[in-house]
Parts: sequence; structure tokens; C-alpha cells
Amino acid sequence: MAAFGPDDFSRYDYSLLLNGGVSLFWSRSVWDDGISSLTTLGYRVVRLSASRWTNSAEMFRQLAESLDFPDYFGHNFDALSDCLGDVASGDYGVGPADTGLALALDDFDAFVDKDQRSAQTLLDILENQSRHALPFGNRFICLARSDDPRLDRRLEPVGATRVSWTTREFVDRTRGV
Repeated sequence: MAAFGPDDFSRYDYSLLLNGGVSLFWSRSVWDDGISSLTTLGYRVVRLSASRWTNSAEMFRQLAESLDFPDYFGHNFDALSDCLGDVASGDYGVGPADTGLALALDDFDAFVDKDQRSAQTLLDILENQSRHALPFGNRFICLARSDDPRLDRRLEPVGATRVSWTTREFVDRTRGV
């Protein structure tokens, strides 16, 4: 089954996935609107505060707990990619009644400040697994909110594309830049 049909082009989740599985948000109200829209569409929304991650070990722990990873999760990036691949294919982390999974990472710039390499690797894995979900007819979206309106300039491309701002905040002036 396709993840989207011909009548879905105006859906909020479709607009997010057009530029990849990871979208940046700056404005708290745009962020809240996005989460509300995805909730209304039937997504399981998992909200995490990346500012609480002091290192990758804490990130692994919180992701594993929040996404129902199995006990054998290895708490490293290879294991994270494997488990998120299982989430993307629908094995766990999202229920059969859910439209999809939205991982909402608040204050992501704070984690970038503490451990840019781990933050970058996380986004790359999330982008790849979002793309992996679509052929299964699944939807996996990451919303990363930042207090830094120029965070996109500090990040390398993920999944061979740059992380972009949501369409409502794509123009710099909408983020106060």
C-alpha cells in the first residue's frame, strides 16, 4: 500500500515529507501547530527534549525507552539504525491504528551545541529510516525545533539533502533573521 494517495497532496504530513523526513522548526507556535496537525491526522507523536541529552548515551536511553526498543538494543548508532529500521517497517514503536510516527525533538540546537557529531548522525539515521518507511506504506517524520534560527547552516546534509525549515518558516525573516 502506498503511503499517500492522489488525494493526499494537501495534507500536512505530505508537505513535511516532500523535502525529506526531517524538518526544522524555530517558532514555538509553528511547532505546536505542526504537532497538533499530526496528532489530528492520527500520528503517534513522541515528544523529547534534546536539551536534556548531555551525551549520546542519554540520547540512546531516552529514544529506546520512548520508542519501545527491545531489551537487546545495543545503545550505539548501528543498533539505533537497526531498531529505527524496525520502527520504520512497523515492527514496534507505532501501533496499527496510528497513521504514522512523528518524533518531535525540542531544543535540538542544545544537543548540537553539546555533541554536534552525535546530533548530526542522529538526523542522518532518522532521515534514512523515514525514507525506508515509505515503501512499506508507513510514515515516519522527525520534527526538530531549535532556538537557533540559523541551525540549518550548522548542520551537514542528511540523507544526501540539507535539512530545511518547514514551509511556514523557510524565509529567513520569518525566523527573525
